Amino acid sequence: MVFSSMTFLCVFFPVVFALYYILPGLRARNVLLILASLLFYAYGEPVYVLLMIFSIVMNYFFGRMMNTRNAGLRKAALLIAVVINIGLLVVFKYTDMILRTINQLAGTQIPMTEIALPIGISFFTFQALSYVIDVYRDEVQSQKSVFNVMLYVSFFPQLIAGPIVKYHDIQKQIETRKTDVQEIAEGFRRFTIGLAKKVLISNTVAIAADGVFNSQIGEINIVAAWIGAISYMLQIYYDFSGYSDMAIGMGHMFGFHFQENFNYPYISASIKEFWRRWHISLSTWFKEYLYIPLGGNRKGKLRTCVNKMVVFSATGLWHGASWTFVLWGVWHGVFSLIEEFLRHYCE
Repeated sequence: MVFSSMTFLCVFFPVVFALYYILPGLRARNVLLILASLLFYAYGEPVYVLLMIFSIVMNYFFGRMMNTRNAGLRKAALLIAVVINIGLLVVFKYTDMILRTINQLAGTQIPMTEIALPIGISFFTFQALSYVIDVYRDEVQSQKSVFNVMLYVSFFPQLIAGPIVKYHDIQKQIETRKTDVQEIAEGFRRFTIGLAKKVLISNTVAIAADGVFNSQIGEINIVAAWIGAISYMLQIYYDFSGYSDMAIGMGHMFGFHFQENFNYPYISASIKEFWRRWHISLSTWFKEYLYIPLGGNRKGKLRTCVNKMVVFSATGLWHGASWTFVLWGVWHGVFSLIEEFLRHYCE
């Protein structure tokens, strides 16, 4: 079920929204949002909803294990949780990429698994990781209620396309929040803007992009190539930012405040500025949970360069299970380093 479908717009969301404000008390409303989120996910992934529930319960369990002063047990719980989370992501998203690479390098013919990619697995896995890491760092208390963790991980507005919500940013909103007419109106306005981006702009320019990319190489001249490239660039931005706007808008309608995810990235004057404006929730996630733990820029210039390349490569791999995406991330990393070098050199 996608936000722009008639099923979602005319049936699912109006019913959930109405029931939410009919029910008394935050606990009942949270239960409704959990059930609605599971139904939303099961509508498109009836089998993999069990995978998401397993992920939620598993991370809740390890979060509770960290509720101890035993440093060794806390570290073990975190390590196991991270390995299982990353392992699930690798199995369901990257297995065929790994097998194709082995076949190409070794000349083997290992058959592909053809495992269907669970919708939103990259998003809900990163949110689950945020929870266990935040608990380990003592930035938040481990949740006593598995249902609060379930709402955080599975909440349908940001489940399939973000923004990626860090647990310490939203913990208090799960347990206590208020809405008023003004906030609901702002949420509706933001949702409408996102829907317009997706339906009126992204879907329209996608026609031109698909027309070019589906053509044979010999049929494409330089003008058509530029039209295809620019159309695809606009399609990706308005699709992704449109979904983010709709998620942020729906969050407002239910009393949640999500991080902004896009801030006019195509006006950026540098690679560094671009990543401060593009998929902001992912950039800040990698900065907080990967770049800084690796040492950030505190371990010398060479280590800083290595850390940045690791993060950019991981960012590319997160976007898609192919070496093309990895190279895209590496390209951004290399030019980011060149940009940083030139800035210091010119100074």
